[in-house]
Amino acid sequence: MKIYALNINKEISPSLFNKLLSFVSTERREKINKFIRKEDADRSLAADLLIRQALIENLEIQNKDISFYYNIHGKPYFAHNPPIYFNLSHSGNWVVCAISEHEVGIDVEKIEEVGLDIAKSFFSKKEYNDLMRKEVSKRKEYFYSLWTLKESYIKACGKGLSLDLRSFSIGIGDNNIIVESQNDFKKYSFKQYNIDKNYKLSLCTFATTFPEKIIFKTLEDLNID
Repeated sequence: MKIYALNINKEISPSLFNKLLSFVSTERREKINKFIRKEDADRSLAADLLIRQALIENLEIQNKDISFYYNIHGKPYFAHNPPIYFNLSHSGNWVVCAISEHEVGIDVEKIEEVGLDIAKSFFSKKEYNDLMRKEVSKRKEYFYSLWTLKESYIKACGKGLSLDLRSFSIGIGDNNIIVESQNDFKKYSFKQYNIDKNYKLSLCTFATTFPEKIIFKTLEDLNID
């Protein structure tokens, strides 16, 4: 398993944007060009390029050999034998992806002001109570820890938001992550990474070992063509 991260701390210039856009599929180009906000288009393009770079590096293939398909819940996958699983996420300046021989889900979120009442709608009763027992100054950070862990799980199992976020509970201990669920949740393992003091990054997978480090890339590092 490997984790890649790309920081976009400034707008991609029009000339570079058009060059990079030529490396993705026609379908993807059409979707990217529909974004109203330039920063959304930049992040979406960077995410597609980052997973392409990861596949090229690890499978020793060419960009022209990469085609993405989607399951019934909309999760993309790359047809390969043996299977290669991947997942993408982006928020703020960060774009991240994970690639593995096992099902994997990754989620990064920028820590911003949030109305904690939203937790009543998306967290289990136990999670909400755990959140509210935290000191006021620590609730926001704990909220994003829970949120990214829950998102990473539903992405790993490939069901996305078709799975009720309140149907399982996550408790974050000092050295472990405790899961309570009536489904197959306990088959998965979790790990959180310190990518940026203003962000939370969580990973979920069937694997039992995790990479120690994140592989950081820049746009200039991408060798797609």
